[in-house]
Amino acid sequence: MTVEQEIRSTLEDYAKAYCAKDIDSLMHIFEDSDDISIIGTGADELCIGRDSVKELFLRNFAEATASEFEWQWSKINISNDYAVVAISLIIHLEYQGSKIEIPIRWSVALRKTDRWVWLHRHASSPASNQDDGQAYPQQA
Repeated sequence: MTVEQEIRSTLEDYAKAYCAKDIDSLMHIFEDSDDISIIGTGADELCIGRDSVKELFLRNFAEATASEFEWQWSKINISNDYAVVAISLIIHLEYQGSKIEIPIRWSVALRKTDRWVWLHRHASSPASNQDDGQAYPQQA
């Protein structure tokens, strides 16, 4: 398996654990450190440390059930024992009795130990009021 395949495998491991609501497997993807962090799409989703990250995932699990991560555009940069993944995806969810698809953009920072572990994940959603070719969202 190439280094890039190993890193992509961590994305699949994340998706599988998230869809299964398997908090232990999901947390295993991250470095076993209180230095891990997540920035999510919600205004209050700024998490540092294992307890905070775990709490965010458990809240997500309580609100919705993911069924699929549909990977799209991606770029992986590798430098020695570190890597950065930039990727877009669609998360398929059941939320409040409806099936929805949420477009997401991620940046993931990883470090090689005995395996590739996640140090940080940042998620954002494309601005819905910003047309293709525009640098900024339209003002209402």
